Amino acid sequence: MTDYFILGVIAIAVAAGVFYTVRHFKGQGGCCGGGNYRPKRKKLKQIQYQKTFLVQGMHCDHCKARVEEVVNDIPGVAGRADYKKGELVVSYEKEVSDSLIQSRLQRAGYPVTGEKS
Repeated sequence: MTDYFILGVIAIAVAAGVFYTVRHFKGQGGCCGGGNYRPKRKKLKQIQYQKTFLVQGMHCDHCKARVEEVVNDIPGVAGRADYKKGELVVSYEKEVSDSLIQSRLQRAGYPVTGEKS
Protein backbone atom coordinates (compact mmCIF):
# COMPACT_ATOMS: atom_id res chain seq x y z
CA MET A 1 0.00 0.00 0.00
CA THR A 2 2.80 2.40 0.90
CA ASP A 3 4.57 1.58 -2.38
CA TYR A 4 1.49 2.65 -4.40
CA PHE A 5 1.29 5.90 -2.47
CA ILE A 6 4.95 6.69 -3.16
CA LEU A 7 4.56 5.83 -6.86
CA GLY A 8 1.49 8.08 -7.02
CA VAL A 9 3.36 11.02 -5.50
CA ILE A 10 6.27 10.50 -7.91
CA ALA A 11 3.88 10.31 -10.90
CA ILE A 12 2.19 13.57 -9.85
CA ALA A 13 5.56 15.29 -9.40
CA VAL A 14 6.77 14.17 -12.85
CA ALA A 15 3.50 15.26 -14.50
CA ALA A 16 3.72 18.69 -12.84
CA GLY A 17 7.35 19.04 -13.93
CA VAL A 18 6.53 18.25 -17.55
CA PHE A 19 3.52 20.60 -17.51
CA TYR A 20 5.49 23.56 -16.16
CA THR A 21 8.48 22.89 -18.43
CA VAL A 22 6.25 22.99 -21.51
CA ARG A 23 4.61 26.22 -20.28
CA HIS A 24 8.03 27.76 -19.63
CA PHE A 25 9.30 27.14 -23.15
CA LYS A 26 6.07 28.47 -24.62
CA GLY A 27 6.71 31.68 -22.67
CA GLN A 28 3.70 31.18 -20.42
CA GLY A 29 5.32 30.88 -17.03
CA GLY A 30 8.31 29.69 -15.11
CA CYS A 31 11.33 31.73 -14.08
CA CYS A 32 10.92 34.13 -16.98
CA GLY A 33 7.53 35.36 -15.79
CA GLY A 34 5.48 34.59 -18.87
CA GLY A 35 2.20 36.27 -19.59
CA ASN A 36 1.04 38.28 -22.55
CA TYR A 37 3.06 41.42 -21.87
CA ARG A 38 4.54 43.05 -24.96
CA PRO A 39 6.80 46.08 -24.69
CA LYS A 40 5.77 49.16 -26.62
CA ARG A 41 7.59 49.32 -29.94
CA LYS A 42 9.91 52.27 -30.14
CA LYS A 43 10.14 54.17 -33.41
CA LEU A 44 13.12 56.35 -34.14
CA LYS A 45 12.83 59.47 -36.28
CA GLN A 46 15.94 58.76 -38.31
CA ILE A 47 18.06 55.61 -38.13
CA GLN A 48 21.78 56.35 -38.51
CA TYR A 49 22.99 52.74 -38.39
CA GLN A 50 22.24 49.29 -36.99
CA LYS A 51 24.28 46.74 -35.09
CA THR A 52 23.53 43.10 -34.23
CA PHE A 53 24.55 41.74 -30.82
CA LEU A 54 24.67 38.10 -29.75
CA VAL A 55 22.81 37.77 -26.45
CA GLN A 56 22.72 34.80 -24.07
CA GLY A 57 19.88 33.77 -21.81
CA MET A 58 16.83 34.40 -23.98
CA HIS A 59 14.62 31.32 -23.80
CA CYS A 60 11.09 32.51 -24.57
CA ASP A 61 8.90 35.41 -25.68
CA HIS A 62 9.05 36.97 -22.23
CA CYS A 63 12.87 37.03 -22.34
CA LYS A 64 12.67 38.61 -25.80
CA ALA A 65 10.28 41.26 -24.50
CA ARG A 66 12.52 41.99 -21.51
CA VAL A 67 15.62 42.43 -23.71
CA GLU A 68 13.74 44.78 -26.04
CA GLU A 69 12.39 46.76 -23.09
CA VAL A 70 15.88 47.20 -21.60
CA VAL A 71 17.27 48.54 -24.88
CA ASN A 72 14.23 50.68 -25.68
CA ASP A 73 14.64 52.48 -22.34
CA ILE A 74 17.91 53.95 -23.62
CA PRO A 75 17.35 57.29 -25.40
CA GLY A 76 18.32 57.25 -29.08
CA VAL A 77 18.22 53.48 -29.64
CA ALA A 78 15.59 50.85 -30.37
CA GLY A 79 15.99 47.08 -30.29
CA ARG A 80 14.38 44.03 -31.85
CA ALA A 81 15.33 40.66 -30.37
CA ASP A 82 15.08 37.12 -31.74
CA TYR A 83 15.37 34.61 -28.91
CA LYS A 84 15.62 31.60 -31.25
CA LYS A 85 18.76 33.02 -32.89
CA GLY A 86 20.00 34.73 -29.71
CA GLU A 87 20.30 38.03 -31.55
CA LEU A 88 19.42 41.63 -30.80
CA VAL A 89 19.34 44.15 -33.65
CA VAL A 90 19.84 47.67 -32.30
CA SER A 91 18.95 50.71 -34.41
CA TYR A 92 20.72 53.94 -33.53
CA GLU A 93 19.31 57.42 -33.93
CA LYS A 94 22.40 58.95 -32.35
CA GLU A 95 25.77 57.77 -31.08
CA VAL A 96 25.40 55.53 -28.00
CA SER A 97 28.25 53.47 -26.59
CA ASP A 98 28.08 49.71 -26.91
CA SER A 99 29.23 49.39 -23.31
CA LEU A 100 26.05 51.14 -22.12
CA ILE A 101 23.86 48.66 -23.97
CA GLN A 102 25.95 45.71 -22.82
CA SER A 103 25.94 46.80 -19.17
CA ARG A 104 22.17 47.31 -19.12
CA LEU A 105 21.60 43.88 -20.65
CA GLN A 106 24.09 42.30 -18.24
CA ARG A 107 22.25 43.88 -15.28
CA ALA A 108 18.98 42.43 -16.59
CA GLY A 109 20.56 38.96 -16.78
CA TYR A 110 21.25 38.75 -20.52
CA PRO A 111 25.00 38.95 -21.19
CA VAL A 112 26.22 40.03 -24.63
CA THR A 113 28.70 37.52 -26.04
CA GLY A 114 29.71 39.40 -29.18
CA GLU A 115 28.60 41.14 -32.33
CA LYS A 116 27.42 39.67 -35.58
CA SER A 117 29.11 41.08 -38.64
